[in-house]
Amino acid sequence: MADQEPVSPGWRLLAGIYPFAAGAVAVNLYFASLIGSWIGLPVITPTAAAMAGLVFGWPAAWPFARHFARLMREADG
Repeated sequence: MADQEPVSPGWRLLAGIYPFAAGAVAVNLYFASLIGSWIGLPVITPTAAAMAGLVFGWPAAWPFARHFARLMREADG
């Protein structure tokens, strides 16, 4: 694995994964804030979690898209 060059995912693959990553980030942020409320931290609103998911979804999608691109390259031979 260390001798392979890094795989750069295509924009279509990233665009396909982004909605799922943004949703996952939003849900995780919201539930993390609910758990944080047990120790006195404020709970963020679902809207704020969704907005943060839109922002942080792209960086979250990047490693998964790279992984999928590597798997597709492996499958092609």
